[in-house]
Amino acid sequence: MTFQTTCASPMRTVALLSDTHGYLDARVREAASACDYIVHAGDIGGAGVLQALGGAARGFIAVRGNNDVPEKWPPSERGLLRDLPDAAEVALPGGLLVVTHGDRVLPAKQRHARLRRAYPEARAIVYGHSHRLVADCSVRPWVLNPGAAGRARTYGGPSWLMLFAAEDRWRLRMFRYA
Repeated sequence: MTFQTTCASPMRTVALLSDTHGYLDARVREAASACDYIVHAGDIGGAGVLQALGGAARGFIAVRGNNDVPEKWPPSERGLLRDLPDAAEVALPGGLLVVTHGDRVLPAKQRHARLRRAYPEARAIVYGHSHRLVADCSVRPWVLNPGAAGRARTYGGPSWLMLFAAEDRWRLRMFRYA
């Protein structure tokens, strides 16, 4: 699945979220809603999170996490799982952002190297699963984990990343709420 940006603006802001597990921290939602696009890297946890994010930005894309399975979603919301891909690509000014949950990329110690090998055409890869806020920008593609934007295993508080994507330069800002 590829999501194309269509605006001619030289820069796009993208909120990178993951691991809400059915609960989206209100501070994350409010801040992310100011971005042009919101990307959720899986373990969404329910329709409420999808609805809160889907209406908050010009563009929204989410991928399926290992907990986004029928057994863990309310029966009335399970039909939404059909529309969640395992991975997605977002074409942004200056490059391609790849989104995956990362749970199938093992062992965890080699996850960044394996993601880079799997998606060499990307400018950045965002994944979730570990709930750990990480920005590995030492080489391209960057490997980014926004941590957990909910309340489960936040390791210091809900977190997320804001990506500023311009044709000639990408930069990041990290957020963690106490």
